[in-house]
Amino acid sequence: MNYRQLSPPDYLKSYIRYFWTLESDDADVFSRSFRTIAEGCPGLIFQSPDKGPMYQFDKKLPHIFIYGQSTRHAEIQFGNVFSTIGICFFPNALKTIFGFDAHELTDDCTCLDLVAREDGFLLSEQLLEAGSLDHQMEVLCAYLLFKLQKNTRFEDEAMQFAITRIVQTKGNISLKELQEYLQLSERSFERKFKQYVGISPKLFSRISRFQATLNQIRFGQHNRLTDLAYANDYADQSHFIRSFKEFAGCSPLQYQKQSMQQVENFYEKVV
Repeated sequence: MNYRQLSPPDYLKSYIRYFWTLESDDADVFSRSFRTIAEGCPGLIFQSPDKGPMYQFDKKLPHIFIYGQSTRHAEIQFGNVFSTIGICFFPNALKTIFGFDAHELTDDCTCLDLVAREDGFLLSEQLLEAGSLDHQMEVLCAYLLFKLQKNTRFEDEAMQFAITRIVQTKGNISLKELQEYLQLSERSFERKFKQYVGISPKLFSRISRFQATLNQIRFGQHNRLTDLAYANDYADQSHFIRSFKEFAGCSPLQYQKQSMQQVENFYEKVV
């Protein structure tokens, strides 16, 4: 199995965290199952139809789709041969790029090909003609740039500031102080945040804290789980483990055992 993580072109760096590709032609397995982790970001996944379908909880997925915020873990199944492109967007990309109210896609996805056809783009056909993964990423970048230029009115500096501060503080920020700094009422702040991010500021803060802790585990920046719990303002180790299971679908120890199979926030389940 071959995984790559790639930086976006400069003109998309404010909207895309990274591209990723994942390929396999292992004839010795019948199918492969991956678990997604709540990461605080929406995304895009594309797989050429000739490589077979993707499934989530036994539901067939479109061959190209955008997905919203995940509030829990989920599972995606591939056949034994696949060639997949993914995009990890920044948290407010569904609104700023596509013009969607982000909460409409929370824990859900939609076929991007149908969206593109409304714009006059035959996106699937262009991707199939492109052939290689690198050329397919160029096609996706061209379409995303078109959407950005069309939807510039959806930029919102207040929401961008709020998202940045929550992530920078690893979710440990007073939401009341943030709301007052932005001169928004509590109701307006929560409504706009859900519109741009898809979930409440409180839940986004919890996921940001989980992701900060997850990165410490990935890079071995801890001695004991108890240290992680208290360093990230969890009440105790039990609170930390419950939160981890909620967003990752496994305990921290189980995650560590599978660390060699990790694709960031998208890891292969090992039976």
